[in-house]
Amino acid sequence: MTDLEDRLRQALSTEAERAQPEMLRPLRAPRAPAARGWLAARARPGRRWPGWMAPLAAAAAVIAVVAGTAAISSAIHGRRAAAAAGLAHRVTAYVAASDSSTVIPIRTATNTALAPVNAGGNPDFLAITPDGKTLYVANYLYHGGTVTPIRTATNTALAPIKTGRSPAAIAIAPDGKTAYVVNFDSGTVTPIRTATNTALAPIKVGPHPDAIAITPDGGTVYVASDVSAGTVTPIRTATNTALPPVKTGHSPGAIAITPSGRTAYVTNSGSGTVTPIRTATNTALPPIETGSDPNAIAITPDGRTAYVTNPGSGTVTPIRTATNTALRPIRTGNPNDIAITPNGKTAYVTNFINGTVTPIRTATNAALPSIKTGRNAVTIVISP
Repeated sequence: MTDLEDRLRQALSTEAERAQPEMLRPLRAPRAPAARGWLAARARPGRRWPGWMAPLAAAAAVIAVVAGTAAISSAIHGRRAAAAAGLAHRVTAYVAASDSSTVIPIRTATNTALAPVNAGGNPDFLAITPDGKTLYVANYLYHGGTVTPIRTATNTALAPIKTGRSPAAIAIAPDGKTAYVVNFDSGTVTPIRTATNTALAPIKVGPHPDAIAITPDGGTVYVASDVSAGTVTPIRTATNTALPPVKTGHSPGAIAITPSGRTAYVTNSGSGTVTPIRTATNTALPPIETGSDPNAIAITPDGRTAYVTNPGSGTVTPIRTATNTALRPIRTGNPNDIAITPNGKTAYVTNFINGTVTPIRTATNAALPSIKTGRNAVTIVISP
């Protein structure tokens, strides 16, 4: 682990300890949408944890990485492909501290924290435009819902953008022209025109949306509506219109889209399944049985295997995408989040209670010895 990784992990643990119990929302693994050009990890609203985990969940730091003006292509949790652009420019890591309402830039060349940026109430999610020039911060509890743009060249906050209530996730289109904001308590998605930072008309989706992903071609946005709805709503980006919802299992959460864009995979924590959706027709295929409480999902860069964390079972389930069949589960500990290296050879799984990260060799689906990190290991990202 690098010194930067140690610092980010320490920041995550510190924020979890400082959070007030009455303000805690259960953590959900970051669902980075399959949109290109940004890197993000976050604590999710509305996550249904197993009973033994709820007391330990904390509203923790959220990490995103910007490479100056160089684009970073990624799909963590699925969301999540290999990075493209070189990193010749200044590289800054951003940590959202929810209880202090700030975003803290960290200069990676020296591993030093810069002056915090005021970002609105309860910053909960970070997303960065493909050119790296603007960081968007979702303010989950701020006066009904805003998103704060931050100019990364100067680390200055711009005027907040009014969205719906409780903005919970952001996905940015691959061309960088539009940011889509999920509003958990309004049941809407707010498109934001990034050139002018203006909000467009909200798009009605199902109740309590909390996850979002964009196809690699930028043509369709998929939004999961958690708990009661059990649906995923496709949005046609050319017109910003919602299409008929696709029925999934109970409590859909994470969404990951294959690099080809042909299939979206949705974890259903309440059903113990993953629902594949054929994107050409927006039809759900038969659900795939996984372990208990499937949470995060990541797809290998070649698109052949999806890996699903099952906190309730202490396992990770590989899914062969060619046949949509689940393979033998891999025991890790208390898996929460997962990220796969750009070469696709290793998946890394955070184990929340154990305070460890378990590497998985994807060629054999064998778990390697766990790496001790620190308690409350929540989210993970992998540099290009």
